[in-house]
Amino acid sequence: MSLTYDDVIAKYEPVLGLEVHVELNTKSKMFCGCSTIFGAEPNTQTCPVCLALPGALPTVNEKAIESTIKIGLALNCSIAPFSRFARKNYFYPDMPKNFQISQYDEPICVNGFVDVEIETDEGPKVFRIEVERVHMEEDTGKSLHVGGATGRIHGAEYSLLDYNRAGIPLVEIVTKIVPGTGKYAPEVARAYVAELRDILRSLGVSDVKMEQGSLRCDANVSLRLIGAETLGTRSETKNVNSLRSVERAIRGEMIRHAELLNKGERVVQETRHFQEDTGLTRSGRSKEQAEDYRYFPEPDLVPVAPDAAWIEELRAALPERPSIHRKRLQEQWSVPDKEMAAMINADVLDVVEATVALGADPAKARSWWLGEISRIANEKDMAIKDLAIAATDVAEIVALVNAGELTDKLARQVVEGVIAGEGKPAAVIAARGIKVVNDDLALMAAIESACAAQPETAQKVRDGHLPAAGALIGAIMKETKGQADAARVRELLLGHLGQATN
Repeated sequence: MSLTYDDVIAKYEPVLGLEVHVELNTKSKMFCGCSTIFGAEPNTQTCPVCLALPGALPTVNEKAIESTIKIGLALNCSIAPFSRFARKNYFYPDMPKNFQISQYDEPICVNGFVDVEIETDEGPKVFRIEVERVHMEEDTGKSLHVGGATGRIHGAEYSLLDYNRAGIPLVEIVTKIVPGTGKYAPEVARAYVAELRDILRSLGVSDVKMEQGSLRCDANVSLRLIGAETLGTRSETKNVNSLRSVERAIRGEMIRHAELLNKGERVVQETRHFQEDTGLTRSGRSKEQAEDYRYFPEPDLVPVAPDAAWIEELRAALPERPSIHRKRLQEQWSVPDKEMAAMINADVLDVVEATVALGADPAKARSWWLGEISRIANEKDMAIKDLAIAATDVAEIVALVNAGELTDKLARQVVEGVIAGEGKPAAVIAARGIKVVNDDLALMAAIESACAAQPETAQKVRDGHLPAAGALIGAIMKETKGQADAARVRELLLGHLGQATN
């Protein structure tokens, strides 16, 4: 019998460890001048350095070092006065050198922390995630497995290698062991990755597009009996590329570990791959034996020794911390804690802010993104940000409602049309023939028709039984194809039946 999540947390304590890889948005690669533009034709952004041709020598990208120091400062890290690159030796088909230039025992940023706040049964609670290190390295290329059903090597007919990504500046942010999250482990992990993404976006050092791989998370999970001191065996779910998937992967791994432990079986230390369709993970490769990467200092690069004054200049220029920014927005918009948490959890705060910046009322902007648009996203099992609707569309729709050119009901039709790919709001309105019926003569004709069709109901309203008006209003709205303003219809109807409102 499968365990429930409640069964797991009643018996076991989860322990997390999170490694987040961030591709920097520098114009050139980490150790050469090749372009980093995403989506170029395969192998068109390469050179002797990133292809590791004999005799080619790397040169460090200064902008990448600056961006990494900014990240470390924003994560409350100490910046090392001296750090250096090392060679991490291992074979991988899409890594042309057969070693990766990384940082090993002397990273550039150490000992930081990130505080994240989530909603718990006891109200909002802050969890501190300690950061062990932030170090620089280069990304690998990309293997394309062709012919299989899953896009992975198993079952593929052949593989292709694209080295455009090889050498792109990569920063790895590694946490210390994270105990004490209890039942909230999946939510804490998601909140941490979300907070990192917000910090990185505010710094302008990465586009943090998880769907494109520029921000990806390796989630380490283990379980131990509640009260035990010894850590359990961990599994590492690699390259999780959405906030929702981070939460699902950790929750699924906790249940999988507990089922094994309850049967007296052992958890294998291994890498695993998250499957979006099932929410489960599948086995990757064993990591039970310590891997010997034969690290040694990179002989072709000098150590990195940033000037202390430069570091302080970068510290002074850091933008407002996202958590403080959120608090400020919450105060400006007069948003209750639960609604603010809902926006953060739904990952719509940025787009709500953008909608407000375009002139929409904060309450209405929030209502559309958390209401109708969120509903459609749930129906489609998609993230809200993946829907084909933008802040400009919602701001335009809110403005049309405010101007009386759309009712809320008609506006929902416009939202549906925009998301369905029918064009911008104006195009949807024109194509669907959507418009508010606000001609009182036309409305009175519909009212008289409804009263004639339902004389007994009309008489009840005349006699003062106002709830009966609902049936008449429904008939009128049907006749006007839902394009009438229901409030105006009610006002005219009651006036017609001698029950005029003040």
